[in-house]
Amino acid sequence: MKKIVLLGSTGSIGTQTLDIVRNYKDELSCIAIAAMKSVGKIEEQVREFHPEYAVMYDERAAEELREKIRDTDTKVLSGMDGLTEIATLPQADIVVGAIVGMIGIRPTLAAIRAKKDIALANKETLVTAGHIIMKEAKEAGVKILPVDSEHSAIFQSMQGEEHEKIEKILLTASGGPFRGRKREELSEMTAAEALKHPNWDMGPKVTIDSSTLVNKGLEVMEAHWLFDVDYDNIEVLVHPESIVHSAVQYTDGAVMAQLGVPDMHLPIQYALFYPHRMPLDRERLDLAKIASLKFEKPDMETFRGLKLAFRAAKTGGSLPTVFNAANELAVRRFLKGEIKYLEITDVIEWAMDEHKLIADPTLDEIFEIEENFERRDF
Repeated sequence: MKKIVLLGSTGSIGTQTLDIVRNYKDELSCIAIAAMKSVGKIEEQVREFHPEYAVMYDERAAEELREKIRDTDTKVLSGMDGLTEIATLPQADIVVGAIVGMIGIRPTLAAIRAKKDIALANKETLVTAGHIIMKEAKEAGVKILPVDSEHSAIFQSMQGEEHEKIEKILLTASGGPFRGRKREELSEMTAAEALKHPNWDMGPKVTIDSSTLVNKGLEVMEAHWLFDVDYDNIEVLVHPESIVHSAVQYTDGAVMAQLGVPDMHLPIQYALFYPHRMPLDRERLDLAKIASLKFEKPDMETFRGLKLAFRAAKTGGSLPTVFNAANELAVRRFLKGEIKYLEITDVIEWAMDEHKLIADPTLDEIFEIEENFERRDF
């Protein structure tokens, strides 16, 4: 029985992780769950999965949950202390990092120091602190198992291969809802239009990031840290069908790819059971029905989020943190109707231009940058 701690149990990745636990109740047990403040949803999860601990990051939500589940044996914790406590439980085998935002960094690092394997779905952890996380994971001898479909595809395509024979990573992108549009066509796009992703069912923030290609830029940074590949050897390809989830090209010209229908259950399950493959009762890929697959270069002049991401990534230091924090703030403002669609990348560029670079930021400096940035106006 593999015992799981699930950080971010009420989001898209979290609920799909629990689908897998439900299907493999004799092999998997979720001993702790955590969310921000979705009390109703986490109460349902407590009553179904009977975890030892439930954490609400919001203290008022924690108090409400304590009252609602007082008839159960689940202990309710709160805040960062609660997240860290469950991430380091002695009985835990693996920690699923699916909580959204930079609050996922500290519990992930605590779990690594407690020698827990990590199934990682939190982008901010590697984007802003990859230089710290990967070093500590190597020293602790723990696995960082990717959960994102693209990084899982790369990981699967590398099994049994020699790392030094990797020529480049081919990171695929759907292109989002505005693929093929030119910059002048995007000026009046609304949040409702940007949230209509053609293939994937994701939360609003990630869906907007997909439309600007910021999400793909964040994934480029993740791929660099996860697989120790230079940025010059990471190529983004727009693949509108989202069937080839990503690929690896080797020095002999061979390209190994992982294909499948757009469904996050497979990469989540692969991370939970790695190195074993388990049956998954989901839709199968029918290549004859699909008939053809398209690939094209991304338009980085129209979708400047990806271009700015490469700039931040190659500069390194504290600039990826600024890129990430500026985007989070800009997306929030766009969803509230305070700025226009094209201003999302304008905000990111302004923040990057204004920032005084820290070459090797500590964790405290990373959080200070984000906190200071969020207080600024522009």
